[in-house]
Amino acid sequence: MTDAERRTLAVALTYEAPRAPKVVAVGRGELGQRIIDVARTHGVPLQEDPALAEVLSRVEIDTEIPEQLYQAVAVVLGFVLRANARRS
Repeated sequence: MTDAERRTLAVALTYEAPRAPKVVAVGRGELGQRIIDVARTHGVPLQEDPALAEVLSRVEIDTEIPEQLYQAVAVVLGFVLRANARRS
């Protein structure tokens, strides 16, 4: 495994209004790359933000994100919504 692959960090979120987004998967290295590959296979838009991914990786799986992260995650959700609108 290369250094880049070891550093790969992926965090998957789910969002169902009116609840806060939830962390549903976190992986580093090979597992992180697998999360990215599955997302790409299924056409899930990806947003690169290493600092946000690092913070989100500390949130327990299947737990809503803390309020302090709402604004940062809202930016990501906006990106996803725009990406999905372009594909439609």
